[in-house]
Amino acid sequence: MTRTPELDAALRDFADDARRGAALVALDFDGVLAPLRDDPTAARPLPEATAALHRLAGHGVPLAIVSGRALANLAERAGAPPGTRLVGGHGAERGYIGADGAFEPEPFALSPDAAARLAALAADLGRLVAGTTAWVEHKPASVVLHTRTATADDAARVTPAAIDAGRAAGVDVLPGKDVVELSVLDVSKGTALRDLRAELGVARVLYVGDDVTDERAFAVLGPGDVGVKVGDGPTAAAHRVPDPAAVAAALTHLADLVATG
Repeated sequence: MTRTPELDAALRDFADDARRGAALVALDFDGVLAPLRDDPTAARPLPEATAALHRLAGHGVPLAIVSGRALANLAERAGAPPGTRLVGGHGAERGYIGADGAFEPEPFALSPDAAARLAALAADLGRLVAGTTAWVEHKPASVVLHTRTATADDAARVTPAAIDAGRAAGVDVLPGKDVVELSVLDVSKGTALRDLRAELGVARVLYVGDDVTDERAFAVLGPGDVGVKVGDGPTAAAHRVPDPAAVAAALTHLADLVATG
């Protein structure tokens, strides 16, 4: 499966506004810019995707990477060009890449109550995965159960238990691909994308995502926006590509359109 004629037409139309700085290109990181890895620390964006983003930035196109990763973790791996907005923790953390290429995080702190709830959730998940092949990731505003490398039996047991723990605690529960994220903040990629649109004053948004959590971003897209789902599965996005290599090709095509229009 390659780009469809419908997606190519949407990109051609989108490029006219992107060229004027009136359209935002926003993407998830894992499974979109970077192929999914069993070890999240090994994930890196495809060189072709990075090159295309730098070309778009050079033409003044606003860029954002909207990820579930902790912000510092995302900034370390993203390879994003200067001016790129970075959103971590599904919207909990914000920052940007400065003109000198340095990462500039915005201030972030949990309230004492939220910090206490986060610590309790971390302890609950720690007990849940003890003696299993699953593991827990700790983020500034959430804890995440990872089952990508777990046995099928362990995953089947701990996944619903983690969801139940989050619901019992009254926190935001975000199931994804082999993960369950429990956040003590009411944030989402959809809220983050809506905020970015308002802050940048753009008329249109292109959003590319691969996971269940990206559906919250697709849900806030409106007429004239372009949503692209990576991989299989139900989606609200109007377009689909198979993998990060196809994302890189689409970004390269968009950069060509912006440059030659």
